[in-house]
Amino acid sequence: MTRALWLRVKLVAGLVLVMIAVHIANIALGGQLSQYGIIPRSVDSWFHVFTAPFIHGNIAHLLNNVVGLSVFSAFCLMRSMRFYIVSSLFIIVASGGLIWLFGRDATHIGASGWIFGLWSLTMAIAWFDRRFVNIITAIIVAFFYGGMIHGVLPSDPRISFEAHLFGAFAGVVCAMFAAVFAKKE
Repeated sequence: MTRALWLRVKLVAGLVLVMIAVHIANIALGGQLSQYGIIPRSVDSWFHVFTAPFIHGNIAHLLNNVVGLSVFSAFCLMRSMRFYIVSSLFIIVASGGLIWLFGRDATHIGASGWIFGLWSLTMAIAWFDRRFVNIITAIIVAFFYGGMIHGVLPSDPRISFEAHLFGAFAGVVCAMFAAVFAKKE
């Protein structure tokens, strides 16, 4: 395995392990870490934009997010480690900020905004940067994961559709910025 590939695998594995460790700690603390989710318009919780993606409500929530994060991280890491890190930070901040500003009154936890952002980024980059590899990747993602589009609609009051919607929006905006900056280089 090449050094670059090994670093990418270690990065994703590290993120997954952090999420698992946080979930175990949250269980041990009786769910007290959930207070570090995003609470819309609460001045005291603005920094939870950075903690919320690592906190999950139950094991099914954690497993769904771990799989989604791993898959879409792999697609974005095909471009470069820098692209993935910058895109992830942009998506986390943008989607979390939009949840904080416009989300309904609830505590929003989980990596769904990040995942939906990476998902939409993977497809939208083909629109803004029409290279063959981007188009093929977008077709693959749309074919296997196109059903995720339904997640941006409110369906279950326990699920933060806002995270899905704002994450998907942040991913499209990120794709647009990535294409603009790629043309300037």
